[in-house]
Amino acid sequence: MRVTSSRTQRDLRVLGEHIAAMRKIQGLTAQILADRAGITRTTLRNIERGEGSPRVEAVLAVLRVLGLSTQVVAAADPFTTELGRLHPDRAVRRRVRVP
Repeated sequence: MRVTSSRTQRDLRVLGEHIAAMRKIQGLTAQILADRAGITRTTLRNIERGEGSPRVEAVLAVLRVLGLSTQVVAAADPFTTELGRLHPDRAVRRRVRVP
């Protein structure tokens, strides 16, 4: 059994709330969004509630339909961080070894 930290649970819930709000702002029903993303209504419900373990592909498909996938992917770019800009050579390593 997997244990999810309370912080991760909160982040999943907040992300789901944001997704649900954007869906409503765009005037999409849950069924329409699920259909366009190629997922089931149940999977979308779990994403919007921050429950379960939806596949990353499903979450990205929903974000793509809502026009948010580019921003989410860009937010994970390590080179937009100070640490990433200071150590770009570390990104090309095949392995990370603990000293």
